Amino acid sequence: MTYVQKPKLRIELQLIAKMIDSGSRVLDVGCGDGALLDYLNYEKNVDGRGIELSSDGVNACVSSGLSVIQGDADQDLDDYPNQAFDYAILGQTLQATREPHNVLMNLVRIGKRAVISFPNFGYWRIRASLMFIGKMPQTEALSYNWYDTPNIHFCTITDFIVLCDSLGIEIENGIALDRVGRTREIGRSGMFFANLRGEQAIFLLKKS
Repeated sequence: MTYVQKPKLRIELQLIAKMIDSGSRVLDVGCGDGALLDYLNYEKNVDGRGIELSSDGVNACVSSGLSVIQGDADQDLDDYPNQAFDYAILGQTLQATREPHNVLMNLVRIGKRAVISFPNFGYWRIRASLMFIGKMPQTEALSYNWYDTPNIHFCTITDFIVLCDSLGIEIENGIALDRVGRTREIGRSGMFFANLRGEQAIFLLKKS
């Protein structure tokens, strides 16, 4: 079956999709309107499941024929057995969880691998906004005002790598993505520049 007549995926979601093997079992946590799951179902023939907090998102997914339930990453991941999926995906949601370290540990437990994306608070435009304007910054990846944002745990690429090290999580691949879609591999030697220039980051992880 060919994937047709669908809006083009955001660059970030396209990069996540490239990390997923065809025919895999996939859990997409915080799947939103299900755009990534829908794409993976058609293009990579995955057995996809989703969890979404908002009722609007769940309704959009179900109306598209996706297997998605309403749930909370902080509360509901404990119920899933170990390695129930080949991949557990958490896109642009980690910073909105109450206990991101616990969520991360659950993801690498539930999936043989986990794919995580998040906005990078170390991005140079954010640093410049704080330094020269003195206000909490707004970018495409961080578009909310400080007083109405769902994001409660901002981190940088460097912060995330340090967290993975402390939790015994292996980073298999890391990509920094700038505001126009250019990518840079995140390696230990080039971490400074990836942290400075990347508006978003995507990591492929597994439990060591």
